[in-house]
Amino acid sequence: MPKRVSPCTPEPPKKKAVKKAPRVAANGHRLPDPLPAGEVLTDLSRKQWRLGKAVGLGGFGEIYLASDEVSKPVDANAAYVIKIEPHSNGPLFTEINFYLRVGKAEQIDQWVKQKKLDYLGMPRFRGSGSHEVNGVKYRFMVMDRFGEDLQKILDRQGKTLPLKTAFSLGMRVIDVLEYVHSYDYIHADVKASNLLLGFGKGNENKVYLVDFGLACRYTQNGKHKEYKEDLRKAHDGTIEFTSRDAHIGAHSRRGDMEILGYNLLQWLCCRLPWEDNLKDPEYVSQQKSSLMENIPLLMSKCFPHGDIPCGITEFLQYVASMKFEDTPDYKRLKRILEKGIQAAGFKPDGRLLFTPPRTPRRNSFSPKKP
Repeated sequence: MPKRVSPCTPEPPKKKAVKKAPRVAANGHRLPDPLPAGEVLTDLSRKQWRLGKAVGLGGFGEIYLASDEVSKPVDANAAYVIKIEPHSNGPLFTEINFYLRVGKAEQIDQWVKQKKLDYLGMPRFRGSGSHEVNGVKYRFMVMDRFGEDLQKILDRQGKTLPLKTAFSLGMRVIDVLEYVHSYDYIHADVKASNLLLGFGKGNENKVYLVDFGLACRYTQNGKHKEYKEDLRKAHDGTIEFTSRDAHIGAHSRRGDMEILGYNLLQWLCCRLPWEDNLKDPEYVSQQKSSLMENIPLLMSKCFPHGDIPCGITEFLQYVASMKFEDTPDYKRLKRILEKGIQAAGFKPDGRLLFTPPRTPRRNSFSPKKP
């Protein structure tokens, strides 16, 4: 006989559904919830794209493999990626608008032909749009797929690169910056994690500059913006590489070249003098201002043994001599790096050699062993 339950017996409490906390990046921006593989997105031109697995997570969004063959699963050799972030975030909106003006395939092809280049490391815009899942709206952008980012290689290489590789990369980045500057934009965040190698066989020696989330115009009404402090944009970028101009919120073409110069220097010496206190942007700014006025002192700090690679001093001296509104002499800067490669006994053939590193030299501000 079944046990009778008294009508006064209280029912066991129902378990409350635990609401999953939203994913948040280290920079405070909300990250999108993972989207299922196989989800089909439609861009503004009505072209459809199918999502594959997630392959990257940045400060603002997530990156998925993608294919325009929506009837079958996306495989590991997919030729495209889709960058997705919540609609409330801003960087991808900025980036999409930049690509619509600067990243069309026909524009890039015309530049390559005009400049007689074998390729330009500028990503090609393939499409963009909005997509809604479970009531949450997302913004997305479609791009070609690339290979490994340079930062991962640096992490394996003891934080340094062979001179030939460092300067070959620098020459390719200058090509992209010249192209971007020709449309009145600056990149403002050149760094190893934003430099991606080509994907697939035959593209190992190609490098692409990505992430234009901080890209902005350096002109207004056809004239270069004036040099003045803007606290809203002060210290924008990645603190160790941010230019002196960007530290006060002023952006310029010379700033892009200065940022590249700091990258080249770090790839050669492993650690920049101001990396001992990156949490204090004012300190970093003061150190850069002081040392860029005394390049020999900067070199002595980075290369305490005196073996300064040919070319890096001249590159930074040229950058330090530029005025705020100056157009960089791109050919001259590339030639400086090319001569540096030749002086080291190599041919400037563009090959990127990531050889096993020797024990990295300790400089005067490397962390001491316990």
